Amino acid sequence: QVQLVESGGGLVQAGGSLRLSCTVSGSFAVDDVMGWYRQAAGKQRESIASVGPGGITDYSEFVKGRFTISRDNAKKTTYLQMSSLKPDDTAVYYCNLQRTIFGKKYAAWGQGTLVTVSA
Repeated sequence: QVQLVESGGGLVQAGGSLRLSCTVSGSFAVDDVMGWYRQAAGKQRESIASVGPGGITDYSEFVKGRFTISRDNAKKTTYLQMSSLKPDDTAVYYCNLQRTIFGKKYAAWGQGTLVTVSA
């Protein structure tokens, strides 16, 4: 079993910064793809950022230039550095792990951490 635990959420003023962390318990492979998603109240869950092997990253246009995703394989941890936060960023943020073994996909999700940005 693989478990993901997020931390770092909280309440911040618009323009502030937060750093979210996601630590993997159980098996972890360097070729796993790690990502961050968020879900605002009444909205669908959306992909925010991902980082694959070698540090290859992908970002949503809504956060590009403000958020930075990174990973530390030795610590089995993925980070999301968020800057210039806006009230629209308020959501529950989830960590995601994606793994492909012999063509079959496996995914794990964290419990989520709440980020609230006040005006």
